[in-house]
Amino acid sequence: MGFAEEHQKWLDSHKNHRTGERLDRLVRGHGHGEKMFGERVWWPIFGHMDDLHPEYEVSDWRGRPYFVDLVWKPGQVKFAIEIKGYGPHVQQTDRTRYRQELNRETYLQIAGYRVVAVPYDDLESVPELTISLFKSLLAPSLLKIADGESRPYSRLERDILRMATRWNGFIRPVDLVNELGVNPRTVKKSRGEYGGLYADSLTRYDFSSGLTALS
Repeated sequence: MGFAEEHQKWLDSHKNHRTGERLDRLVRGHGHGEKMFGERVWWPIFGHMDDLHPEYEVSDWRGRPYFVDLVWKPGQVKFAIEIKGYGPHVQQTDRTRYRQELNRETYLQIAGYRVVAVPYDDLESVPELTISLFKSLLAPSLLKIADGESRPYSRLERDILRMATRWNGFIRPVDLVNELGVNPRTVKKSRGEYGGLYADSLTRYDFSSGLTALS
């Protein structure tokens, strides 16, 4: 099934589970920018729309309802994705509305969301840049250890995963020393496994299989 069919099926499913203002907001709010993000960024990365929620309702710091363009919630992970265009809505924003928008984003962070702003213009002109950025951002949340169980990654492990994403899944031990300041003795001792991240030899760490979901 291609994107158009899958997107419509996904959207219809969310419509069928909503009523009142939530349904009206979905019909009015899920527009061209959100669909373009799905087609040019999300679909090339994932190939499905699972765990992605359009016009997702949250409460702001005042307890008032607020709808986020897209929210990704695979388990305990929560990403709030906002498509930002430089149109009349932005150009005519007054100081009060601008301040409230910043406060909403801060409150989302407090509520456990990672807030990601996506420039509309990039979706039109350079979607590959947004794809690359999202791969690096989402990599630690997507990767699993060998037995398929999710587990938290340390800060160093997340840095390693981001490097692997940028370098097509392959990192040499010397790269860990030069780029991340890992002790050379630690690298030499790692052999088949480094910090829970699996390697194929002492000469090269191979993360490509773990990054399949991001390719």
